[in-house]
Amino acid sequence: MSEKTVSEAINYRRSVRVYDSEQPIDTAIVKKCIEQATLAPNSSNMQLWEFYHITSREVIDKIVPLCFDQNAAKTAQQLVVVTVRKDLWPKRAKANLDYLNKVFPPKPKAEQSNREKFAKKYYQKLIPTVYKDFFGLFGMLKYVITLVMGIFKPIYREVRSKDMRVVAHKSTALAAQTFMLSMAAEGYDTCPMEGSDTWRVKKVLGLPYGAEINMIISCGIRKPEGVYGQRFRVPFEEVYKVV
Repeated sequence: MSEKTVSEAINYRRSVRVYDSEQPIDTAIVKKCIEQATLAPNSSNMQLWEFYHITSREVIDKIVPLCFDQNAAKTAQQLVVVTVRKDLWPKRAKANLDYLNKVFPPKPKAEQSNREKFAKKYYQKLIPTVYKDFFGLFGMLKYVITLVMGIFKPIYREVRSKDMRVVAHKSTALAAQTFMLSMAAEGYDTCPMEGSDTWRVKKVLGLPYGAEINMIISCGIRKPEGVYGQRFRVPFEEVYKVV
């Protein structure tokens, strides 16, 4: 089976609700697609995500009722639980800073380029300022400050904890889509499922309180009846605006 082009993969990908139980999928290929998903663009390269690749039939059977017995879950060969880890921002910021220290070995400030100074300052000071919060109080203070400063100049306004939560989910969703397109390129099928009892799924997987489930993606090989009709989209002219 030859890999598809990007355009072919986009057109091939459908949300498949029924998979063929007689056609297993290669765990190594799914893992490769998850690895490709980690190359997705994301805010500040913070990579606030984790991917739980579920190959155990026993664990899948525990999760199926938590997905309300959807056919996409019941017939799946494997599952990938895409998880947001906004709580890991200090660790991810440090990882970026450690990488920068390898790219730009420490030296006197006078010898540092503007790019080097900015990049290190970004993860040392700006990222903690944006992500730190205390029961929403610090976030509200930052929000008020941006309202005032925003009167005089353009400013980044998504500074509250709930704003950064949205940012983390957006980045993780980009990775999820990259995974599904990578799977389509391999001729494998997927279905992103938002309908689930995320609290109970977290318990099954032993996820910490700070973790949030972005979506659960079922994986397999489609049956013809697994694609519910022709793809429908509203007219392109309704969503395409030239400015």
